[in-house]
Order: sequence, then structure tokens, then C-alpha cells
Amino acid sequence: MSKAGVFRSLHHGRPPGDPLVLPGPWDAASARALAAAGFPALATPSAGVAASLGYADGQTPAAEMFAAVARIARSVDVPVSADVEDGYGLAPRELVERLLEAGVVGCNLEDSHGGVLKDPHRHAEWLAEVRSAAGGRLFLNARVDTFARGVTDPDRAIERAALYVAAGADCVYPIHAPAALLPLLRSGIEGPLNMYARPDGDGPAAAGLGELGATRITFGPGLLRLALRSLDGFGR
Repeated sequence: MSKAGVFRSLHHGRPPGDPLVLPGPWDAASARALAAAGFPALATPSAGVAASLGYADGQTPAAEMFAAVARIARSVDVPVSADVEDGYGLAPRELVERLLEAGVVGCNLEDSHGGVLKDPHRHAEWLAEVRSAAGGRLFLNARVDTFARGVTDPDRAIERAALYVAAGADCVYPIHAPAALLPLLRSGIEGPLNMYARPDGDGPAAAGLGELGATRITFGPGLLRLALRSLDGFGR
């Protein structure tokens, strides 16, 4: 089975309380450490990679992001999925080619740009083109940014998710959705569901989110921030 196939299989048949936990490496060294810790796959966070390269979140040039992701992917044997924000304005086929050249098996794609939500129907059409270009070679995680952009009605997130799943998304990620709404989101969204967790213990743990309906857990740049906090006061 290909790495993409292995990665896809990790999202299915999981019992409640046992979500797929995908830690986020920001460089090759952190990727090797996480793979050595036994995680079956990794998912890069765009904000974490940006910070490691000296950029603010959302300001990394596409070429530098793909180069960083490629260094991470080739440093480990486990599958790696990449957060490539909203695709950097690339045409679907070029985006797929760049991802495959980087050696990743999946991608996270956002449905907002510059803090503004995209038209969900147009975004779904774009996702369908990405899916067509990728075939089964990439696992598509469609981020739903409604909660992150101040739209708190869960029905709006569910509506967007339905469009993206119909377009071929393998997984949906309603980022910053409150844990209390997870059962409602789970009942209204087909297929794997990604939820965000904090690695510092502030908020529900991965297992708890799994019991509420999450299929997989990611941490964004949380691991990098946790590592940096461990250096506070070092050497004083």
C-alpha cells in the first residue's frame, strides 16, 4: 500500500475515544523526534513552519513553504500531510504537483483568505478540481473557518462541510469549533472529522474529543509554542 493509502486508512474504523493524533512538526528535527516517539503520521502546521522560517502566520512565500515541507517529509518514513493555507493562489493541478514533489500524502486547505470567508460554492468547485487532479494520491482535509471568522452558528459550518465532502474532501476541519458543539457537528458531517486540541492540557484531551466524535486531532503550532515556552528563563 502507498503512503497515501496508509494515511487514508488511519482515518477509518477508529473506535470512539481513539482518534488519530497527528502532531505538527515545524522542521526536520522536530519531525524526526515525533516519528521516533511512535506517531504513525504527522501534519505540518503552516503557522509553526512560518515561525521556524521567520515569518508571521500567513506570510510565508509559497516556495519557502513547499521547500520546508519537503525537508520535513524526506526526514521521516511516516506519512506527512501539509498545511498549505488556502493554496497560495495556485491552480489546482499546479498545487497538486507541488505537493507531490514535496513528498507529502495529504494537505490542509482553508476556506478563507485574508481573514474573510470564501464563497463556499466556489471553494467547493476549486476543491473538486484539486480532487480530480490528485486522484487518490492526496488526502484532502478541508478546513471550515466559520468559527475562526466569528460565525458561531454551527449550521453554517455543517453547510460548508457538506459542500466540501460532496466535492471530494476526505476530511473536514471546523477549526476552533467549541468542544460542546462537537456532537452536533458530528451528527451533521459525513466522514472523518478533524478537531483542534491544545497540547498544554488547556481544554479537552484528544481521547475526550474522540469520544465526542472527532476522528483525528491536530495541534496547529501548539507543539512549537510549548517547546518555546520550555526555554523561558533558560540559562538564568
